[in-house]
Amino acid sequence: MNALPPCPSSPNCVSSLSADPAQFIQPLIYSGTLLEAKARLISVLQSMPQIRIVVDCERYLHAECRSRLFSFVDDLEFLIEETKGIIHVRSASRIGYWDFGANRKRVEAIRSRFQALSSE
Repeated sequence: MNALPPCPSSPNCVSSLSADPAQFIQPLIYSGTLLEAKARLISVLQSMPQIRIVVDCERYLHAECRSRLFSFVDDLEFLIEETKGIIHVRSASRIGYWDFGANRKRVEAIRSRFQALSSE
């Protein structure tokens, strides 16, 4: 995987590669090696019970996230850009139109945990 899919026109998606300011979210920043960053990211995702990793490739991760209330499944994707020390992220709802900020909140929660692990 060399790129993340674009967000649809609906407001239930955020991506660090989006040109739309309403859908843009900052990528995760890391130092160290790709393997160290990926291990930290996997550790963060595995610590969140509603998230399950379904694809794990060298520079790409795809996880499914189940909402607590109705068990809706959202897609969470990461693409590590090793030369820049960043991890691009995309979080999108599979169904519905509005997500009431759930995807943005999820990415920010992951970012917070990732940064906490990075500073240990």
